[in-house]
Formats: sequence, C-alpha cells, structure tokens
Amino acid sequence: MKKVNIPQKPEPEKSTRQRSTHSVEDRLNSEIVQMLEIDGRMPFSEIAQKLNVSEGTVRNRVNGMKDAGLLRIVAIADPSASEYKADAMICLKVAPGVTPFSVAERLGKVSSVVYVLWVTGRFDLLVELVCDERDDLVSFLETHVHGVKDIADAEVMLGLKNFKNQFLLKRNWEEAPKES
Repeated sequence: MKKVNIPQKPEPEKSTRQRSTHSVEDRLNSEIVQMLEIDGRMPFSEIAQKLNVSEGTVRNRVNGMKDAGLLRIVAIADPSASEYKADAMICLKVAPGVTPFSVAERLGKVSSVVYVLWVTGRFDLLVELVCDERDDLVSFLETHVHGVKDIADAEVMLGLKNFKNQFLLKRNWEEAPKES
C-alpha cells in the first residue's frame, strides 16, 4: 500500500505585536535606560552583569536606541543640586485665535523655561520656570506673560520647597551632533 501525503492546512499565524529591540518599550531596553538615567557613564559591562546579559547585547541595544533617535546620553546639571532663588509653575490661557503651539514655541526659546506642556482644562499651557534671582522671575513675567497679546490669562504659582524632582533640567538641549 502506497502512502499518500495529503498537504496539511498551514497553522494560522499568531497575531502578536512584536516590539523592536530599538524600542524603549522593550523590557530590557527600559531596564538599560533606567540604569543610564542614574549614571550615564555606567560601563556596559556593569549594566550587562546586573541584567544578566552580555556586554555586546547592552552595547547593541544602546547603539540601536541612539541610532533610532530614542536615546541621548548627555551631561546635565541636576536642578535639585543647586538652589534656585525662584522656581515657578505658570498656567497660561492663550488668547483667542492663537495656538498653544505658537506660545509654547515662543516661550521654549527662553533659557529659564525648563518645561512647557500643553494641557487640558481651564488653561492651555503649563510652564515651569527656574531663575537664579527673584528679579529674573519678575522680568520674565513682565516681558513674556503680562501684557503680551498672545496670552489671555495667567496664574503664577511660586515654588516654596521642592520635595521631589524626578526629571532632570532640560535647558539648552539644542540638537547635539551624532557621535561617530
């Protein structure tokens, strides 16, 4: 008796979404980034040992994220290490006919502005400002907020004491040249 091979119906492909190894959403990449956030100069060998992977894996992952524009390793002064004389959060309502983007773009060019976020609710933008002197805060408000035609309303909240700052100061982050 001759055995006949009947073609089998192929198994349906599983619909799983795979994340790129260059994604910061990838678990290993996320752990690598967390370690580099603590110490941007931590050797790949140390990261590899802590994560139980090879040094080459860490190097490839870091370079892949850098090449994809997802990761930059830079030196930044920690604002919690220096005491600013004035730290303020400013809630802004943009004027009718003005876009939050245009106001954010204008204020983002000011070196003492370290954070601009488009928000929902009563205001349009939340701006964080750090200044070396209180007079600098007053000058900023006079020049860039009060009496300016693209801002309809502002609420200024002066920081009294910083209990936690998870984010690093991002001032002067112009596009850095890629490493060769």
